[in-house]
Amino acid sequence: MNVLYEDNHVIIVAKRAGEIVQGDKTGDAPLSDAVKAYIKERYQKPGDVFLGVVHRLDRPVSGLVVFARTSKALTRLSEMFRTRQVQKTYWAIVGNQPPQPEGTLTHWLTRNEQKNMARAYDREVPGSKQAILDYRVIGRSERYWLLEVHLHTGRHHQIRCQLAKMGCPIRGDLKYGAPRSNPDGSISLHARRIQFEHPVSHLPIDITAPLPTDRLWQALEP
Repeated sequence: MNVLYEDNHVIIVAKRAGEIVQGDKTGDAPLSDAVKAYIKERYQKPGDVFLGVVHRLDRPVSGLVVFARTSKALTRLSEMFRTRQVQKTYWAIVGNQPPQPEGTLTHWLTRNEQKNMARAYDREVPGSKQAILDYRVIGRSERYWLLEVHLHTGRHHQIRCQLAKMGCPIRGDLKYGAPRSNPDGSISLHARRIQFEHPVSHLPIDITAPLPTDRLWQALEP
């Protein structure tokens, strides 16, 4: 497990594609359990270890995940994520050239719980929520483009759905229109950087996750 930051209140780790952040119906061991085991062993803690799940990444996505080590940090971090006080930067690899080298996407998203999918519309429809993101091209190869994405809202599958709506499904994301899967079952979306004020000390935290070992990520890195 790759721990990128830790103190008494917060621990930030780099999630691998394929890992789940919190236990679900699959019964697979979640990342949260691995982090608890790490804390228990490193600090020789008796009994149960407290760990608060503040946010999640989709299973096929890699990158930064923040956990709270105290209830005080959990309450404050959860509020910070809810009120968009946390700045998250994502990188995504797409196989189609975006219509512009940078831009803002605004859609209205609906969610299909049964299919675990979102659908984007150009105008408001019943049951939809507005979704806004900024993107810019930061790298390219003969076949792929690397986009940097900043979210203004936090909707289910927002980046995956909105980029697909633009005509640029994320590499490997069959659910949203990619032509083929990635060999490891991942999608080429990476939570690259996170910036926020520490919930207790109020000092600035700015963490960048290493890129996946896939050669394409290394080739496209600016």
